[in-house]
Amino acid sequence: MLKGVAVSPGVAVARAYCVDTALAQREPQHLSAAALSDEVGRFDAACHAAGLEMDAVITRVQQQLGESEADIFRGHRQLLRDPALVSKVKSTILQRHVDARTALHELIDEYAILFDKIQDEYLKERMSDIRDVVTRIMNHLTMDEKPQSLTGHEPIILVAPEILPSQALLLEKLYVVGIITEAGGSTGHAAILARSLGIPAVSGLRGILKEVVTGDLIALDGRAGFVHLKPDRETEAAYRKLQREYFHLRDRLVENRDQEAVTPDGTRPELLANVNSVADAEAAVRMGATGVGLYRTEYLFLTHTSVPTEEDQLATYTAVIQAAPNRTVTIRTLDIGGDKLVPYFGHEREANPFMGWRSIRITSSYPDFFQTQLRAILRAAVHGKVSLLVPMISTLEEVRTIKKMLRQTIEQLERDKIPFAKDVPFGIMLEVPAAALCVYSLLREVDFVSIGSNDLTQYVMAADRDNPKVAHLCEPFSPAVFRLMRYIIRACLKHKKPVTLCGEMAGRPRCFLPLFGMGLRRFSMSPAFVPTIKELVRCTPREIAEETAVRVVRLRTYKKVRNYLSKVARQVCPNVTFLDTTR
Repeated sequence: MLKGVAVSPGVAVARAYCVDTALAQREPQHLSAAALSDEVGRFDAACHAAGLEMDAVITRVQQQLGESEADIFRGHRQLLRDPALVSKVKSTILQRHVDARTALHELIDEYAILFDKIQDEYLKERMSDIRDVVTRIMNHLTMDEKPQSLTGHEPIILVAPEILPSQALLLEKLYVVGIITEAGGSTGHAAILARSLGIPAVSGLRGILKEVVTGDLIALDGRAGFVHLKPDRETEAAYRKLQREYFHLRDRLVENRDQEAVTPDGTRPELLANVNSVADAEAAVRMGATGVGLYRTEYLFLTHTSVPTEEDQLATYTAVIQAAPNRTVTIRTLDIGGDKLVPYFGHEREANPFMGWRSIRITSSYPDFFQTQLRAILRAAVHGKVSLLVPMISTLEEVRTIKKMLRQTIEQLERDKIPFAKDVPFGIMLEVPAAALCVYSLLREVDFVSIGSNDLTQYVMAADRDNPKVAHLCEPFSPAVFRLMRYIIRACLKHKKPVTLCGEMAGRPRCFLPLFGMGLRRFSMSPAFVPTIKELVRCTPREIAEETAVRVVRLRTYKKVRNYLSKVARQVCPNVTFLDTTR
């Protein structure tokens, strides 16, 4: 049995499917002489597909970001045409009877040795360009690969170094009932993705891929963070029983999706959904959400082979709005950087990427690129009740700069006589402590506020949320986090500005109680958690929540907060504790 970080509740028993990253080493695949010609053809097809992908990227980047940024990809395109690179891979396949991925790995290893001897730092950095090109080819080589030892419809537990946002499509291709990752914490993007899909998950199990092979039976408890490798019959039977109980309770709560979320004394909080796609918006309807409180537009960019055009974005945003509950959607502008990277902006290394050039700091540096997204959002907004949300705000000056760009975008659309929604509410996401502490000044400039508790917590605690070694500091039970949340909520209530919690705290039953007691009435969460929180709302008298809020900000340690909230949650609504993590 192994113990990791419990990141998404639930129980799963299934066989492992181990996924390495595109450049991760694996055992060479030795081929027969008859298979070599087909393997060379497979490599040529992957190179051709990667070339078409790069051509599209060059065109879009040139149009939206400029010539210098496009030059990065022109250099990549030239590498792909390099006869020395291509012929070397083919020679390795034919001479050593190995697959194309093995040949590419050997190529990377050889280049790495050569580049390591170079003194010039600029030239040494070109190794990252070679890795990018090889990764693109690898992705096309592996795109259609399936686990050979498993049937296509068999449930699997995905085991991987990490799950990147751009790998979300992999979860749609396979029947995934559980996720285990080596990296990541409870608010990392693997955790967010797992919770949005209602998949039990455990993170932070360093070295798990050395102990598991595809086909091994695994029992996973996403509530406590336990993973049993090759469980004995007794353990397997116990976990399968827990799995049935978990599914039964979850399905029973989903059946109540049409019931209103109202407390015993008649208070009606709004339960909204965080979504990444049209499929998520459809899931929000099925789970009983009343709207979309956060649409993360970056997933469109992360899963797109090149920079999405205005029309690409318009079509996607419109589809999400039309699929959303009551066609009510808060659209967040591109939140890229940190651990969510796209190649359009180069590969400049940063010592602390989460506190570096990311999110609104990137997009505001490229006015044409940013205004393309603003245009698409405003045009799509004619199809529903849409609000515009800007992430990663740190200063009042940033808010005023963005509002100026928004006015310019509106003037453009008016000049072009293109239909768009006027008077779209404008809001900011509070996730930087500096902005949270200056919230009274910022509220004069905006129509509403959303609290991003995931980043807010990691910045308050000075702990990378994807680092398992400090994952315990990013849990939502810190007294400092609750005190800061109370400060923000009080400011918004005083100024009569709507405030929504969009972070993962919104879907945690133990966190709901004190935040509801502080006066928060809008909670946006992964669609899978809406039925759970709705059940909790229906069991929670407002006076108990208010008493919990008073008590929790007086407690002085993380453990006391966690234990107190666990006790209250069990007393108020015992069922929902089975659907929450126990950490």
